[in-house]
Amino acid sequence: MENEKICNSCGVRLVGNGITFFKCPICGAEEIGRCAKCRDQSVKYECKKCGFIGP
Repeated sequence: MENEKICNSCGVRLVGNGITFFKCPICGAEEIGRCAKCRDQSVKYECKKCGFIGP
């Protein structure tokens, strides 16, 4: 499906409780989506625009 939101860390489809979306804290251009599992385990994510790596 087009426009389907996926976790930036693990690639799972983002549905249900515990998911979050936010803008990159450095450039603010990229929307980052995170699943509950990756958030809980502090799995790293990367902004595709500026290369920032979080959490």
